[in-house]
Amino acid sequence: MTSTTAFTPIGPNGERIYYVAEDPHAHHGDGHAHGYAHSPNNTTGLGFWVYLMTDCLIFAILFAMYAILGRNYAAGPSPADLFELPLILVNTFMLLFSSITFGFAMLQSYKGNVKGTINWLLVTAAFGLAFLAIELYEFHHLIHVGATPYRSAFLSSFFTLVGTHGLHVTFGIIWLLTLVFQLRKHGLIEANNRRLMCLSMFWHFLDLIWICVFSFVYLMGVLG
Repeated sequence: MTSTTAFTPIGPNGERIYYVAEDPHAHHGDGHAHGYAHSPNNTTGLGFWVYLMTDCLIFAILFAMYAILGRNYAAGPSPADLFELPLILVNTFMLLFSSITFGFAMLQSYKGNVKGTINWLLVTAAFGLAFLAIELYEFHHLIHVGATPYRSAFLSSFFTLVGTHGLHVTFGIIWLLTLVFQLRKHGLIEANNRRLMCLSMFWHFLDLIWICVFSFVYLMGVLG
């Protein structure tokens, strides 16, 4: 509720000017609601950061496992015998390019360009699929020559680490294609912008993890 007029000064033309003083407690409920007006966005962002931190912990455990077991070849092949660095380098560029194209998608979303956002997301998905195709080819080749996960502790930890990253990329592509469908249907609404931002963080996170995999597993394995 509001109080009565506090004072009534006279304007330049002789008219009365009224000021209404509001009861500071009149809209207490509304003020409470306004204080949490952006809570869905804040909660989503915080929750997704927590998820990324748990993913960091998972990959840290897998890297630690590889560091411990990566030299146990059980009289089997070593990384230098199995890994083809030129092919892995091409695969690395596929994921790096996908991260760049995702950045272009984000720029288009800031401009409100739905079509441009969708097109760059599809290019990102194409690079992601190319990355997965090369990784599946590598796995198939290793298994074909007898380098299965059961052959040695090194291969078990290798397939677990690289395969877990590949599963994350797969889920990321599914998420990306789902978001494309939502953008075509609803456009760049607030919810889709929020989803786009979360997916962007996830995709760049996978890019960073792969750089660590490439350096720690492949480069150090072949050259170290």
